[in-house]
Amino acid sequence: MLAGVAAGIADYLNVDVTIVRIAFAVFTLFGGVGIPAYLACLLLIPEEGSDESIASSVLDSFQHGSR
Repeated sequence: MLAGVAAGIADYLNVDVTIVRIAFAVFTLFGGVGIPAYLACLLLIPEEGSDESIASSVLDSFQHGSR
């Protein structure tokens, strides 16, 4: 709902988005890894229709900007 991460993962895995959201909630409540995992997915998984993730575009801009 925030950035479409759960919906994208659900679409990729061909499961209901509610299952993925519940998994993130459970991982957050038991062990605290849900939020960091969500943020990692947000940065590392490219948007639909894009070949580049947020993290790779930031890295590219740093590499090309420092020349």
